[in-house]
Amino acid sequence: MGKQPVKLKAVVYALSPFQQKVMPGLWKGLPEKIHHKVSENWISTILLLGPVIGTYSYAQNYLEKEKLAHRY
Repeated sequence: MGKQPVKLKAVVYALSPFQQKVMPGLWKGLPEKIHHKVSENWISTILLLGPVIGTYSYAQNYLEKEKLAHRY
């Protein structure tokens, strides 16, 4: 009862350097995908983008006031 060799099949995945369409489905219908995600999760989108846009607006307003401060 010795050990008998078992033939294994190896699967090797490789991407050809000449392949032009690596991820063709990634960009297909992107606006529709974004709209679908936002419409499903609108409260999360507001809670995420609200502070980001608010902070950016505050910083831009502060910078503009700082530029004009020497005029008064």
